[in-house]
Amino acid sequence: MKEEIMSFIRSYVVPEGFPDSVTPSYVPYMTWRALKHFFGGAMSVFTTRALLNSVGVSQSRATSGAVAINWILKDGAGRVGKMLFARQGKKFDYDLKQLRFSGDLLMELGAGIELATAAFPHLFLPLACMANVVKNVAAVTSTSTRTPIYKAYAKGENIGDVTAKGESVGNIADLLGTGMSILISKRNPSLVASFAFLSCGYLLSSYREVRSVVLNTLNTARFTVAVDSFIKTGHVPSLKEGNLEETIFNPPWRHQPVAIGSRFGEAFQEPASFVSTSPLFEDERYIVTYNPTKDKVYALLKDQAKPDDILKAAFHAHVLLHFINASHANLNARKHMNSNRGSYQYVNPNPLNMDFLPHIEESCKIVTSSYGIFKRKAREQGWIMSESLLNPGRARLCGVVPQ
Repeated sequence: MKEEIMSFIRSYVVPEGFPDSVTPSYVPYMTWRALKHFFGGAMSVFTTRALLNSVGVSQSRATSGAVAINWILKDGAGRVGKMLFARQGKKFDYDLKQLRFSGDLLMELGAGIELATAAFPHLFLPLACMANVVKNVAAVTSTSTRTPIYKAYAKGENIGDVTAKGESVGNIADLLGTGMSILISKRNPSLVASFAFLSCGYLLSSYREVRSVVLNTLNTARFTVAVDSFIKTGHVPSLKEGNLEETIFNPPWRHQPVAIGSRFGEAFQEPASFVSTSPLFEDERYIVTYNPTKDKVYALLKDQAKPDDILKAAFHAHVLLHFINASHANLNARKHMNSNRGSYQYVNPNPLNMDFLPHIEESCKIVTSSYGIFKRKAREQGWIMSESLLNPGRARLCGVVPQ
């Protein structure tokens, strides 16, 4: 009897052939996913209660018609937000972990705005519309990244089974969280304290859920981890190491030190710098430089650049960045030493691209001798390299030297 019950439960929560039908990281992923849905279900009770109180259902301050119109407008605004965010396109494929976690952050923001309607019931419509737009944007990221993540766990042709069981686990956890929250809400706990606790649990579970996903493609974040490790140690990290070390949350205001597929005006301060740098890349289908005014390494793609040229340009950009960072560290160390001695060393306050030409020359030598080795070691570790995953810009140099 016990075995029959366990078999019945397993048929709803684990794929057929488990554990051999999925990858080893499936269990931690589903554990954190279930916990996230548990907190999410619990939180929905409090936010729904706040919305209903605010709209007037429990306080009979509005007619049923007005309540219905407000609710319909709220849902309509959410659908608009869902359509607008769909333009992210391929980002759902190569930055899916970053987008998934950002989506969960937006979900929490939307829930917080819904909760605010309880404090400002007269602002129900604008707040509820705003919350629904944010939450529907989050829903798009969740829906769009779900299949690629499940695909990473499926072994063979069982992606449908893995997806169905994963959604089943999420729904069960959501129902359990909702039930627990209903029981707790009868005791009228502090709305803010309850939301803060559940929100922290939700975000922690979301972060651990995304962090446990192991993908074999080198997007920008994982490519950066792989190249940095190779430059410093000569070792390309394994799939598990690379996924554990990649940056999950990249706020829009964070400085990005490398840009691929940039325009000439962004990369070079003046034509003379381009003229000095371009001879180093006569045999390449790209040009790499450093713009000190923006503290950024730029990789410009020539018109005839092919996929492997884009990957090589990205690799070269990170190698040059390593030299630039080392140069800055040495300069700061000398400044500190001179200040302790009371001496002063002149530093050009307005450096140009060409001032870093020695570093670019050195990086060219390193790339020529090591790019092939990096590709071989990456393949040995199981990484799949594709230029489309690096999201290069569309600008191309057409071989014309600016005057």
